[in-house]
Amino acid sequence: MAHDESSDPEPGPAAVPRSTEQADAPAARRLHRRVIVAAGVGVLFVALLLGGLIAVRNGVIGLDEGWAGEVIELRGAFGDAVAFTMNRLGGGAIGVFVVPLGGAVVLLLCRRPWGAAFFLLASAASAGVVQLLKQLFGRARPEDMLVTSDFGSFPSGHVANAATIAVVVGIIAPRVWVWALGVAYTLLMAFTRTYLGVHWLTDTIAGALVGAGVALVVWAILARPLEQERQRWHRRREASAGAAPLQAG
Repeated sequence: MAHDESSDPEPGPAAVPRSTEQADAPAARRLHRRVIVAAGVGVLFVALLLGGLIAVRNGVIGLDEGWAGEVIELRGAFGDAVAFTMNRLGGGAIGVFVVPLGGAVVLLLCRRPWGAAFFLLASAASAGVVQLLKQLFGRARPEDMLVTSDFGSFPSGHVANAATIAVVVGIIAPRVWVWALGVAYTLLMAFTRTYLGVHWLTDTIAGALVGAGVALVVWAILARPLEQERQRWHRRREASAGAAPLQAG
């Protein structure tokens, strides 16, 4: 019997690419994680270089002194109220315990356990790196302070905490408005730290770099389960949204 070539299945594009995509997926994930780690480590290295520059200059930079002189002129009743509120929100028991634990509880209630773990680990790691750098550089704080603070001006722990939260929440809930709120919160925290006179401007810049860098490194470690969890969460939301019209009908 003659062989009919027309009966053979043609090698369609779906047959080969499917196995190729499956083989390439782990490599793509590894590359993705490496890029995130490189970005996070690079940001942390910039913060370290900034600290080295300040140390070489004996803690004195013209930009810091100029900014401090300008921002002190803005002090007033309204500014004090905002700055004192941000001071309590970003530090002490509230900033170190209440905000991270509260965020983790919310994420657990939303059935995002990996997101909760990400929040807690990034917050703890960021605080640890800040304390390490404070001890390493031992920079003196400005003299005209409106609140008492602990040892070490470089980097700002309040700003690092704010940047960590902004990046973590932006990764867990990737929306433009979420990122915009995170950036605004971090900038406001940075401004109020210099307004209160507890940090130099470069301290706040380094704090933002540390917070963002640590969050990126922790994200790279948890990237795969976080992405799987995010996809499951969206599927549940879509299923719930689809079931609602049926129940209404």
